[in-house]
Amino acid sequence: MTKLVDRLRVVAFDLDGTLVDSVPDLAAAANATLAPLGRPPLPDAAVAAMVGDGVDALVERVLQAAGAATDATTLAAARTRFREHYAGAVCERSVVYPGVVDGLRLLADAGLALACVTNKASVFTLPLLDAAGIAPFFAATFCADRAEMRKPRPAMLAAARVRFGAAPGALLYVGDSAVDGEAARAAGCPFAAVDYGYGHVDDAACDWRIARLADILSLSASPAAAPAATRA
Repeated sequence: MTKLVDRLRVVAFDLDGTLVDSVPDLAAAANATLAPLGRPPLPDAAVAAMVGDGVDALVERVLQAAGAATDATTLAAARTRFREHYAGAVCERSVVYPGVVDGLRLLADAGLALACVTNKASVFTLPLLDAAGIAPFFAATFCADRAEMRKPRPAMLAAARVRFGAAPGALLYVGDSAVDGEAARAAGCPFAAVDYGYGHVDDAACDWRIARLADILSLSASPAAAPAATRA
């Protein structure tokens, strides 16, 4: 059996819901944003369902879910409050998912370059990776600091391929949402969906499904020939 890793040069990872469970701190920032508006706090599970498209989209969804106004003035002020709160507390309750550190270490030991590709802005991403203790694993990090970079657009994955000189099929993207899969497809890259996280990825939208990052090392190069536990 030909292994997928034999064809890869780079493995790139989504951040929220794939590497780190960041919802506790996102929810805290969301609720600190709602408090001055007199709105009740949202549970973590509700905020988890809103994650994935960047802070601006998250804040608007939070206001809508809480029944708050979403006019331009209110929205702009809420986004500012959210950013201020979250910037000071990106990793107070967030945790790295089980198996992530071991998986990253094994992939790096196998000679693969590792990258983080996220819709989270760099002002939050870099401190979070540092605080979570996983920043040293990544040779490069790509953040959606501009709207045109945001997934499902393929721009960040294309930039990652250029950075490492990798052909589309030599970069595997790993994520937890349909948006991640769409970005990988648009970039011409294979996609592995984790079976945890915040999003939902249909079987038809991923090439493989994995329970832990270390599972990547045992995947067949052909999705159709992958073991039943990991096959899309």
